[in-house]
Amino acid sequence: MNRAGCEPVIWYGLSQLSKMGLIVKKPGILSTVQDLGRYGYRRFGINPTGVMDQAATRLLNILVGNADNDPVLEMHFPAPEIVFDSDCVLALGGADFSASIDGIPVENWRSYFAHAGSTLRFDKKMLGNRCYLAVNGGLKVDEWLGSASTNLTAARGGIEGRRLEQGDVIGTAPLPSSNIFAGRRVSHSLIPLYRPFPTVRIVPGAEFDMLDSPDLDLLENQDFLVSNNSNRMGFRLAGPAITPIRRQEMISSAVNFGTIQLLPDGQLIVLMAGHQTTGGYPRIAHVISRDLPLIAQLGAGDKVAFFLVDRSHAEKLLLEFEHELNLLRISAGYRTRPAR
Repeated sequence: MNRAGCEPVIWYGLSQLSKMGLIVKKPGILSTVQDLGRYGYRRFGINPTGVMDQAATRLLNILVGNADNDPVLEMHFPAPEIVFDSDCVLALGGADFSASIDGIPVENWRSYFAHAGSTLRFDKKMLGNRCYLAVNGGLKVDEWLGSASTNLTAARGGIEGRRLEQGDVIGTAPLPSSNIFAGRRVSHSLIPLYRPFPTVRIVPGAEFDMLDSPDLDLLENQDFLVSNNSNRMGFRLAGPAITPIRRQEMISSAVNFGTIQLLPDGQLIVLMAGHQTTGGYPRIAHVISRDLPLIAQLGAGDKVAFFLVDRSHAEKLLLEFEHELNLLRISAGYRTRPAR
């Protein structure tokens, strides 16, 4: 047995031993390496993928001294069990899966120092559906077209383009100082207001004018259920059927993370991080960027309501969030300066 109390590491192979960092003792149900996405290739039919909850990823990377786009682990419950083969500073956020290190509870939105040999476990899903792990220095994994995000369809990026498996070893950067990044917290004002039934703000889409007053009333005043037929590509919603004032054949047009499409049966689908590059259904609305984390943390059986706002309001909220992120970066920068 090694010092972490897990199986001997001889089965990892020499190529993996050279990049020890995180050892996957148990893989969890769907754990992948992701960053903020793979952009610039949609014209070739390559979608961005990336994390579902970009706000959580950016906040956690700032906590541990990383760039916003450094790779993180995106985990679903049951979540993985991870052994740290070297000292590191880590932070967890997004969903709350009741995490602990060597049996000691750790909070979301706070950075911690973990000794080599420590084990990270997740005991219970408390809130949300996607938890993120950021480690100081980022994760050293395969890149494809300039991104470390795992594209499961193309089998590229991350760890061989696949979900984590038992025995995987994910390289990490050497820690410059054991305490330099530990002990930070994120202000409550920056943490998204996750809940299983959020009201999500939307702006009109390109085909918004296909809706009449009764349709708009349904869109804004009815609840929609996230169906079992949902995944990283899109969340299919179950609710009252919305019947547009006209039906028309559409040429496939560009879509994005947060685009809400109206399906032929009157139901809605919200496109998520793994969305296709184009779509042929009416794009009646878009979830505003500031509220994408709220819908990204939903799972089957959760509900969502929509509230229509104008674009200027959506832009104002986004600018305010970016301003707060910059203040957090500045604060973190001061705290990481060595003491005199």
